[in-house]
Amino acid sequence: MDSIIFDMDGTLWDSAENVAKAWNEAVGREMFTERDIKSVMGLTMTAIAKRLFPNETEEKRQEFLDRCCECENKYLRAHGGKLFPNTESTLKKLSERYRLFIVSNCQAGYIEAFWEYYKLGGLFEDKLCWGDNRLEKSENIRLIIEKNGLRDALYVGDTQGDCDSAYKAGARFAHAAYGFGTADRCDYRLNDISELLTMIGQSV
Repeated sequence: MDSIIFDMDGTLWDSAENVAKAWNEAVGREMFTERDIKSVMGLTMTAIAKRLFPNETEEKRQEFLDRCCECENKYLRAHGGKLFPNTESTLKKLSERYRLFIVSNCQAGYIEAFWEYYKLGGLFEDKLCWGDNRLEKSENIRLIIEKNGLRDALYVGDTQGDCDSAYKAGARFAHAAYGFGTADRCDYRLNDISELLTMIGQSV
């Protein structure tokens, strides 16, 4: 294994509470709960808009989505989200031996907000998200692998979609079982992100 590619939500952090606050601010009323946001995390932004604004036209959904995402990125840069236990220390240890990347279905600017708030951007070599190119996650994992010349990549995510995308892209898969979803197969199962270090013979 020469590299580790991470999902965001349900893998590195839980931003649902603050995303709900940001979206409510954007629409000007208490419309979304943390539970609402958590139920759609992992979907592409257009799928999220369709789920959360089911009665609006495509044009109106896009308008709401643009406004909510702009407010969300700004809010998360200022307030962050909830890192899962041992995330920061684990990432720092892993970066000493492995090349680290992020691939997510989020909007453009979301990964950067995470990096900015926690000052972790220097640990990662590259990132791709749905907001950068509107491609599905498997394609973006494949693009990261090809662009950076990775020979044996591990993708870490928490949902069935992450699992399917990793294998479709030719990566191995570690299921973040502490996250939001399930997976029907994996190369590794993690109850805590720090177990990645145990896999490679390190300790936090």
